[in-house]
Amino acid sequence: MNAPWKPAGGGSRDAFHAYVCDDHSLDLIRAVVQELGWPIEKVYKGGLRNAVQSLSMSASPNVLFVDLSESGDPLNDINSLAEVCEPGTVVIASGQVNDVRLYRDLVASGIQDYLLKPMSADLLRDALASAQAVFLAPKTEIVDDRPHLMVSVIGTRGGVGASTVATSLAYLSSTKGKRPTALLDLDVHFGTGALSMDLEPGRGLTDAVENPSRIDGLFIERAMVRASETLAILSAEAPISNPLITDGSAYYQLEEELRGAFEWTFIDMPRAMLVQHPHLVHESNVVIVVTEFTLASARDTIRILSWLKSNAPQSQILVVANKAQTGVAEIARKDFEHSIERQIDMVLPYDAKVATQAAKLGKTIAESGRASKLGQAFLALSKLIASSGPTEAIDKITAKKGGGSLISRLLEVKLPKPKGKVKAEASGELVGD
Repeated sequence: MNAPWKPAGGGSRDAFHAYVCDDHSLDLIRAVVQELGWPIEKVYKGGLRNAVQSLSMSASPNVLFVDLSESGDPLNDINSLAEVCEPGTVVIASGQVNDVRLYRDLVASGIQDYLLKPMSADLLRDALASAQAVFLAPKTEIVDDRPHLMVSVIGTRGGVGASTVATSLAYLSSTKGKRPTALLDLDVHFGTGALSMDLEPGRGLTDAVENPSRIDGLFIERAMVRASETLAILSAEAPISNPLITDGSAYYQLEEELRGAFEWTFIDMPRAMLVQHPHLVHESNVVIVVTEFTLASARDTIRILSWLKSNAPQSQILVVANKAQTGVAEIARKDFEHSIERQIDMVLPYDAKVATQAAKLGKTIAESGRASKLGQAFLALSKLIASSGPTEAIDKITAKKGGGSLISRLLEVKLPKPKGKVKAEASGELVGD
């Protein structure tokens, strides 16, 4: 699969960075860069690994030069570089491997050029001038007609029910909305996405993490487990004794492939991923923060919301309080909302009977408990997500379904009304911001 280089975005960045392994290349690049009027202090000693580490903490330049001489698997390592590079960066690579196939594969992955070492000043000068011209050339906007909505579900604490929310919403998207839907469970050791639907997870996700270069459309088709004609799951139960070491490129590539193969993708994202692989939420249209009315959850909700504000400003954030019980909450709803400085978007009532029955049947709560207050609350949350996503994505999906305009369809959404006098916590109440 091609590395996820993208069209240029806005913002001011350095003109040039270089990361090279040997002194000869270092001196040569500094001399040519000085001729071009670029700062020579941006030419660093160290190859691809140093580039990935540095760019993960700073903005990417317009033109980037990386030395692949110390890379054992250049194609695979390039994907880790793509993950930390900002959109629009033009990349030139160099190395000692004189292989036409490698050159073609690197160019196909999005690299602008590959220079064989030792380099000449004239060749390097031409390559840098060409890269600068590519960066400054007018950008044609890429139009993607494929409708897609990506929803990440993050739990503030272990046990708040984020996986339950993710699986139920994926089920509702695939059945009520009749949308081709993917569920990606990123907890590779303890994920319950497949288990909650009485399915064997297979080795698809584990293989993807261990061999990112294998990920493509055919891999997705073979690796995902089908729950129904419109719902597919990618989950894992990797051995606890087998730690999976990854830079996150595999997860990013999976997101890209799922975007092309499905209309909606739900990602059950462990909160540790926010620390280890922050780029994974960059493409999420909607982020659901699942919490509960406890002191610890209030603290971590504040922290996660603050993190999302800085790292996922493009996403619509929904806060969902799960397992709510009238009169027994550790923190009252009003006090909880005051502490996180925003309203709860949805409250899901606690229903042990419905949850137990769903587990015994190997079905999602949204399916086995559809007639319960909890099941109806999940349905309301599913409709809220549809109305919270970006207008462009929803318009494409509704147009494809032939259901009229976005506004007219949203006006048709009827949220379930509780019977009798029931507290908000027991009805899945919607609260507007």
